[in-house]
Amino acid sequence: MHIDEHLLAQAQTLGVSVENIAEDAIRAAVAKADPAAADERARKWAEENAEAIADYNRRIRERGTIGAEFRKW
Repeated sequence: MHIDEHLLAQAQTLGVSVENIAEDAIRAAVAKADPAAADERARKWAEENAEAIADYNRRIRERGTIGAEFRKW
């Protein structure tokens, strides 16, 4: 695999996270190539995090969102 070294140097100079961009792009390509596996990963993540999600939703119901009192809409 080869990535243009000048492009990498420019990205580094600008503080662009090449690793994060590459990981995101690879994740998107894999999800597109194998949507069933992507759905299974999403289902598994939701299952593993169900308790935290429920707790978050409970807190939002009880306390509202941050800054809600300042919204005009």
